[in-house]
Amino acid sequence: MKLYLVHVGFYDALVGEGFYESHINYFVVGRDVKEAKQKVLSIEEFKKKQMHIDGIKEISFVDGYKVFLEECSEEEKGKVFSYDESKDI
Repeated sequence: MKLYLVHVGFYDALVGEGFYESHINYFVVGRDVKEAKQKVLSIEEFKKKQMHIDGIKEISFVDGYKVFLEECSEEEKGKVFSYDESKDI
């Protein structure tokens, strides 16, 4: 399995009268880029906001380190540091 970052865009009528394109990133795991794309296309938020894919990047190394994926349970999710917590680090 491989890790992919999928950069998506959408227009939200509630933000700037829908004039500006907003972007978010999804991280998904798939056997190949086609499977990653299909996973993103099936996300309810993606469909509801009529998002489109701007780009897909396979993440295989970061800062000179290889990325290895290992299946785990939901309890092993990493911590998300809030705005305030991030400032204090």
